[in-house]
Amino acid sequence: MKVSVLGCGRWGTFLAWHASTVEHEVILWGREDSANFKRLESEGRNEYLALPEQVKLCSSLEQALESDYIIVSISSQNLREFTREINYHAPVGKNFILCMKGIEANTGKRLSQVFNEEFAHPASVAIWVGPGHVQDFVAGIPNCMVIGSEDIEYTKGIVETLGSDLIRFYYGQDMIGNEIGAAAKNVMGIAAGMLDGLSCSSLKGALMARGAREISRLVRAMGGNELTVYGLSHLGDYEATLFSAHSHNRRFGKLFVSGQRFEKLAEGVETVRALRFLSQLHDVELPICNAIHSIIFEGKNAKDVLLDLFLRPVKFEF
Repeated sequence: MKVSVLGCGRWGTFLAWHASTVEHEVILWGREDSANFKRLESEGRNEYLALPEQVKLCSSLEQALESDYIIVSISSQNLREFTREINYHAPVGKNFILCMKGIEANTGKRLSQVFNEEFAHPASVAIWVGPGHVQDFVAGIPNCMVIGSEDIEYTKGIVETLGSDLIRFYYGQDMIGNEIGAAAKNVMGIAAGMLDGLSCSSLKGALMARGAREISRLVRAMGGNELTVYGLSHLGDYEATLFSAHSHNRRFGKLFVSGQRFEKLAEGVETVRALRFLSQLHDVELPICNAIHSIIFEGKNAKDVLLDLFLRPVKFEF
């Protein structure tokens, strides 16, 4: 089986590495002028792993789109423009897997919606979400993840093709719940980092409980299954995001409240804008998401906002 990964950042490079470990021919595509591509080309590795011999670097989209499965792993906010770009090269009937976690900030649309709106040819589209960090996987530490699509047979085919002892897949049939949940956990990761930076880490238990609850309300209002939020894509991903030293979103939040910049991609920053949009669109209260938005984009004091959020007057939990 031939597998292509479009995007040679931290996660995309790992996905190519993983696909090669389950005995597939793999192409890893990146833009030849990008720093990630240049390093992989010159050194054969990045800061996380070395590329196996069976992974071939490529800067030609036309060549990369010839594979049986095409995994897309780029910044979620660039997906619409990128999908328009690959329209010119992709033949009919290709199999795509979107392997990123986000919501389009200015429309509130899920990534599968964005892709299907822009891709002009018949294609199968799935999502790949759930917990796991590159650093843990390459150290041999396994985890469970979710593959979801509108076609269960397509989902099963991906699981059979890319599953391994390192990554055990579960079938995800609720696209709304899995996509919104996967994206929203990054916002909770930022909140967790802020609590860490404020020396209030013990409040992360409350963050987990209340965060999952508010996102479940949104998923239900959007027509998804609220119980999906308590599965792998959201609550199941909390440990890897709220507590791990490897989490970009947690590190962003921690540095933010300390007045420092985080130079790498933290998808939760744009996702909180999208969730605020969806909150207003569906008339669902999202107090934690609104709090993080007010801190990042409105200049509110993080300690005041977060302590007021979690220590507000007594009310019933449910």
